[in-house]
Amino acid sequence: MVPFRKMHGLGNDFVVLDARRTDLPISPARAASIADRRFGVGCDQFILLEPGTDGADVFMRIRNPDGSEAGACGNATRCIASLVAEETGAGRVVVRTIAGDLPVERLPGGPKGELWRADMGPARLGWQDVPLARAMDTLHLPLAAPGVADPAACSMGNPHATFFVPDLAALDLGAIGPALEHDALFPQRANIGFVQVLAPDHLRLAVWERGAGLTLACGSGACAALVNAARRGLTGRRATVTLPGGDLVIEWRGDGHVLMTGPVATAFTGSLDLQAYPS
Repeated sequence: MVPFRKMHGLGNDFVVLDARRTDLPISPARAASIADRRFGVGCDQFILLEPGTDGADVFMRIRNPDGSEAGACGNATRCIASLVAEETGAGRVVVRTIAGDLPVERLPGGPKGELWRADMGPARLGWQDVPLARAMDTLHLPLAAPGVADPAACSMGNPHATFFVPDLAALDLGAIGPALEHDALFPQRANIGFVQVLAPDHLRLAVWERGAGLTLACGSGACAALVNAARRGLTGRRATVTLPGGDLVIEWRGDGHVLMTGPVATAFTGSLDLQAYPS
């Protein structure tokens, strides 16, 4: 039996397994089976911890519920940093992903006395960086679906397209999200954000996540939403982003890096028989 921890950031939930000291046979199919909400534990992303090297405290491998690998996950980054800090007593943790190193620090003031602020790295704004299928201005994409049009795009370690809408509640996100995720404009698919600007420092956001569907919170999507809103002149470079699961504070620094602040939580712990899941 292998121990696991179920964690979440604002309801964006993760099954976390630790392979830092013992190699675990986790294939994409096995990760997808564990992530299944009916036949497995259930989660938005499956997280495997691997040893950190060369200045990183831990390597975080991220798989979506369909088994595909994700480059970044802001809510998971905060969760994993809190685990490592619990082990080491450190107030700052570097989490490595396939998209790069993400420094995270503990701050006072969360629901349980602390928040976590992750440096999600620089927003990448070129069409090749997102990536898109062909050269174009990432501030205005030729893409539309019922009720939405003219998104902006950027990469936060994974591809994001952000639509700005007058009334988020009026959209059928479950109907339009899948087609937008798989549009030919996105050779690696994309996370699709839908944003209602409430004030120059307040956004409301829902995200159809690549490989996962609608989630209660998407940290990298919140970063992309603020960056794209600021690029459009709709907000400043710092805002509260309200998601279905709660609030994140996002800041796009002058050096291009995007900071994300929010809480973390452990829902429960347990153990898994890995052989009960397809290899």
